[in-house]
Amino acid sequence: MTVYEFEERVPKIGKNTYISKSATIIGDVTIGNGCFIGPGARIKGDYGRIIIGDETSVQENCVIHARPDEVCKIGSRVNIGHASTLHGCTVEDNAIIGMGSIISDWACIGEWAVVGEGAVVKQNQNIPARKICVGVPAKIIGDVKEDYKKEYEYFKDTYVELAKRYSKNLKRLDIENK
Repeated sequence: MTVYEFEERVPKIGKNTYISKSATIIGDVTIGNGCFIGPGARIKGDYGRIIIGDETSVQENCVIHARPDEVCKIGSRVNIGHASTLHGCTVEDNAIIGMGSIISDWACIGEWAVVGEGAVVKQNQNIPARKICVGVPAKIIGDVKEDYKKEYEYFKDTYVELAKRYSKNLKRLDIENK
């Protein structure tokens, strides 16, 4: 993991959080307990502040950033899919951000809301709690049902467990090609 202090802003990392060696954490960043930060993730608190709650998964190649003097706040048990970009937004607890999504400045993703893969949530757009949105720009298409929540609790638990397993069992191999 590459963690940088920037202009006296020092990241704070919670207990039992796994951060990949190829992830980059810069400046005023707070990451909760039991999180998974995947390879290639970039979490930059250079201009603004980043707050990530407990047991949140930031998968491979995600970018999280904020405008100067502003906060990008991500709740607990949030799942941020591979290659998503979150900039200056608020994502409430248990939300699910699909792979390759973009969440723009001042947007708010409600508790248990789902942003479909590749969706673009525009500046100031609000996705209410327990709603599903898809598309460019994102449009609400339905509600999150109880069976969906149950299924996603399993996936969230999988990433919490994966953070523990990676911390204990991931071993770098130096392999020579001949």
